[in-house]
Amino acid sequence: MVRVSVPATSANLGPGFDTLGVALELRNVIEMDETGIDDVVIEVEGAGAGALEDPGRNMVYQAARLVFQRLGYEPNGLLIREKVAIPVARGMGSSAAAIVGGLVAANALVQKRTGGPGLDREELLRMAVAIEGHPDNVTPALLGGFTVSCMDPDRGPLYLRFPPPRGLRAVVVMPEVQIKGRKTEQSRGVLPAQVSLRDAVYNLNRTALLVAAVAQGRTDLLRVAMQDRLHQPYRAALVPGMRSVFEAALSAGALGVALSGAGPSVIALVAESAEPVALAMEAAFQWAGSNARSLTMDLAREGARVLSGPGREQDMLDRPPHWG
Repeated sequence: MVRVSVPATSANLGPGFDTLGVALELRNVIEMDETGIDDVVIEVEGAGAGALEDPGRNMVYQAARLVFQRLGYEPNGLLIREKVAIPVARGMGSSAAAIVGGLVAANALVQKRTGGPGLDREELLRMAVAIEGHPDNVTPALLGGFTVSCMDPDRGPLYLRFPPPRGLRAVVVMPEVQIKGRKTEQSRGVLPAQVSLRDAVYNLNRTALLVAAVAQGRTDLLRVAMQDRLHQPYRAALVPGMRSVFEAALSAGALGVALSGAGPSVIALVAESAEPVALAMEAAFQWAGSNARSLTMDLAREGARVLSGPGREQDMLDRPPHWG
């Protein structure tokens, strides 16, 4: 059996639409093994239990199948156990974690069974992006830290990774708001086809500032660097109270605040006590008519990890080009 740990992620981070992402220290654990019985059994504990056990709807299994096909390996029956801590459809990268977890677990299982090199990190990232459609969530899920990523038509996904500044934590507040239909498609559907040059320059300035601030540990710049005019003003209609929540977070001491992914969760970055920020954000959502709950967590320096035993973990970032 192989065990894999995959972090939650938050994408966009304000101005970095489809570009910036950060890994969060909230993890799903996936176990995968051959059973010797010609069947696929999926067991899910936590978020999604009772809804994700069907192989045809399970993203971990669908991603794993692609690795088996790529490596020409046919497992002799398959058991997948998922311990899901990442909330589903909350803008915290649950689909990215499932995709990356399935790819990494299947790759590790084939390596264990055959002794072969398996697929390297770059190939797994290309496969993850092909499944997800964009790289901003799957890249930090695989690599950890802050990531900047883009798609090149010739070279595929390109990225740079930065370790998170020391002492920076995340407060994620999740309102009880259901975005109708398929969440990502619905949240993209409210975006305009064109934006003004002024707004485009505004976002370019802040995206560049945010990357530089993270790289140099200038957390004092996050308040301005995480501002956005490209997607958040339009998505506010899908998350009642979002602007008030932003203001409440900053007034309570947050260094920066943004819609997490496509929403509806809001992420605030903090360096001091997280509790006042969490309480202020929850109260702002409550005032807007939606109950909310918060999670406070560290930023994850490591991405997907193969767990080789109690106390022994292998980080996917620092492995050789082919993982053993």
